[in-house]
Amino acid sequence: MKKAPGRTEFQRGILAHADGQWNVRPTGAQGSGVLRSMSDAKCFIVLEHDRGQVAVGDLVQVQLFDGLV
Repeated sequence: MKKAPGRTEFQRGILAHADGQWNVRPTGAQGSGVLRSMSDAKCFIVLEHDRGQVAVGDLVQVQLFDGLV
């Protein structure tokens, strides 16, 4: 995921458990007008203020939607 340091970002994500570990991936296009990515999302991928780009396999924080509504 592309990200420049200097601001916190929340990407919509899909979280899954497989082979004993958790994996998360972005839902696709993250634009404010893309309702499909919001309806598919199960969490936010939290990209901290100082963090740069995120590569496959990097650890990230997630904020689950379950229980928020």
